[in-house]
Amino acid sequence: MKPGMSLMKHYLQFKDLRAEEYAYLFERARNIKTRFKNYEKYTPLVDRTLAMIFEKASTRTRVSFEAGMYQMGGSVVHLTTGDSQLGRSEPVEDSARVISRMVDIVMIRTYEQTKIEQFAAHSRVPVINGLTNEFHPCQILADLYTWLEHRGTLSAAGVDLSCLKGRVVAWVGDGNNMANTWLQAAEILGFTVHVSTPGGYEVDPVVAGIASSDCYKVFDDPREACRGADLVTTDVWTSMGYEAENEARKKAFALWCVDAAMMAAAKPDALFMHCLPAHRGEEVTADVIDGPQSVVWDEAENRMHVQKALMEYLLLGRIG
Repeated sequence: MKPGMSLMKHYLQFKDLRAEEYAYLFERARNIKTRFKNYEKYTPLVDRTLAMIFEKASTRTRVSFEAGMYQMGGSVVHLTTGDSQLGRSEPVEDSARVISRMVDIVMIRTYEQTKIEQFAAHSRVPVINGLTNEFHPCQILADLYTWLEHRGTLSAAGVDLSCLKGRVVAWVGDGNNMANTWLQAAEILGFTVHVSTPGGYEVDPVVAGIASSDCYKVFDDPREACRGADLVTTDVWTSMGYEAENEARKKAFALWCVDAAMMAAAKPDALFMHCLPAHRGEEVTADVIDGPQSVVWDEAENRMHVQKALMEYLLLGRIG
């Protein structure tokens, strides 16, 4: 732990923070985004350095973290397995000990959750999960902020997360890292996830790390999962690391394409989200992702704003 830092926090999965901390983060994200849109310089992270470690390729994660850190006045070091000892069998514990002595905060995008947990256990600085096979907390952070922005209470007076209680999110597709993270968010913030996946691709509550099954319901029919939902969301059928299963997954997921009929089953003002990249005609039809209920572009941009708020919080604590 670096001098001056106390009660250091990592952000490795959604349940690492409490509901009140999320209310604070969303308020800070709103403030930071407003400054950004008004071209107001805000550089609280001058002389701070972010190390970004990529074992999985990325577009949105890299751009959002890198641009965000520069906008906050900090610097960025970009590492991949091809240009560091990470790809040459150095123990992850040793990499953590070295890298965390030279930077102020680390973001890792990798495969197994155990790897990022090992790194964090030996790091002297905060570690952020940029994506693992099991969880994608920064994406759900952005999704929730976008939901609040469009359908919630998000103002200079503060953030009221009680507006999420009793709401329904329909998850259609693979029981993957996104689905796991939605379940954690539902358990913490009091909404319900309607989960519909093909057989063999279900969510595992043990892997998801939730305390009970009260936060979600399972549906065999994806249209029924969408019925009455406030938000419908999905992801690609084949996530990174599962490419060998692509053809089998295309067959298994054929009925789990979010289309106009599924959106019609949801509430009239329901939103559609997708973490991107998207494959139109597979997990979602073009008329849905490019339609009036889709907020995917706001969702993508908001990755940067919520991550700026997250880095500020992990490095500086509460502001004001």
